[in-house]
Amino acid sequence: MSYQMYRDKVLEFVEGHEKWRSSTINLIASENVTSPSTVRAIASGFMHKYAEGWPKQRYYQGCKYVDEVELIGVDLFCKLFRSDFADLRPISGTNANQAAFFGLTEAGDKAIVLHTSHGGHISHMPFGAAGMRGLEVHTWPFDNDEFNIDVEKAAQMIRELEPKIVVFGGSLFPFPHPVKELAPVAKEVGAFVMYDAAHVLGLIGGGQFQDPLREGADVITSSTHKTFPGPQGGVILYKDLGEATAKLQWAIFPGVLSNHHLHHMAGKVVTAAEMLEFGKAYAEQVVKNAKALAEAMAEEGFKVIGEDKGYTKSHQVIVDVSELHEAGGGWAAPLLEEAGIILNKNLLPWDPLEKVNAPSGLRIGVQEMTRVGMMEDDMKEIARFMRRVLLDKEDPKKVEKDVFEFRKQFQKVYYSFDYGLPMKE
Repeated sequence: MSYQMYRDKVLEFVEGHEKWRSSTINLIASENVTSPSTVRAIASGFMHKYAEGWPKQRYYQGCKYVDEVELIGVDLFCKLFRSDFADLRPISGTNANQAAFFGLTEAGDKAIVLHTSHGGHISHMPFGAAGMRGLEVHTWPFDNDEFNIDVEKAAQMIRELEPKIVVFGGSLFPFPHPVKELAPVAKEVGAFVMYDAAHVLGLIGGGQFQDPLREGADVITSSTHKTFPGPQGGVILYKDLGEATAKLQWAIFPGVLSNHHLHHMAGKVVTAAEMLEFGKAYAEQVVKNAKALAEAMAEEGFKVIGEDKGYTKSHQVIVDVSELHEAGGGWAAPLLEEAGIILNKNLLPWDPLEKVNAPSGLRIGVQEMTRVGMMEDDMKEIARFMRRVLLDKEDPKKVEKDVFEFRKQFQKVYYSFDYGLPMKE
């Protein structure tokens, strides 16, 4: 028998996915689209190469072109984020977190992180990368009304516990974390300050949200495919940490990875160049769109979190749909998917963990739709689509037809060297 049918089937599914995705309104807060130039870098012969170690100090021969690209990338990332060092080798955000935990702490050290119920990432928890390192994990006190870390109680916790590392950042992240307020307290007890920027790296690079390294963070870990619109991968940005610098670099290689993914590394570099050129305009529009969507959804009758704080300062909009159905986000997200609107259900800080499959919330991100050229008025149209499905109980398949027609207008990836900036009407 011939196995070509499986190749054909895989390529058919790939083509089907791409056609489907370009027809939907993708609001997954942890996704984005790359530019044609970045795609070209990813789909290159770099994927066939090994390059363990640092540029010009490889354990493999034949890396002269790879080395030049990586050196350009280190320079561009340092320039974009005003860091002393940039390491493009991590292959994911979690991989970057692993390296930071192994490089900056010892087993048994104390760490303070954001609990997953409050928006923290699983890699920060005892069952994630922090646990793999053997850290004694404590979680920040959280103020539900402020939708943020409780600064006064957190400062007291730091002084009482004397942790080796404190971690800011998370997955549910509409407002900046109090790095500026708490970093000095962490320094009092000799703790490293780590900031997981996976969701907001593109906003930081574009001068929006907050500036962790200037506010007191020692290290930024991140993925490179959320608001930073590159390929899936990771990065670590950090200050000169003295003796700890070498230990952190050693933790990355050979600590938590061998060869890094060189084709994705090349894509990160192209994206960094795009961000230096267009990042300010892109990040500003992302935040404008998030606020516009939040305001429009509130006007349509949804319960949007954070009204008294302007709803959001990031790419994320958080909506409580628990009053619409007993299954909350577990009901709303699949229904919206039927209408071609893709987002995810999410626990809200006051939800018990048992509600993980039927949480109160929806987490919405506007970065991808911004990247394809949508503006504030388009966010109002998206809010109307969601109202029709969830509040008016209109047939999702009927709404999907209108979503498809709406989405046809947005087929180019802007804030890129390929298409420049979107034209405003």
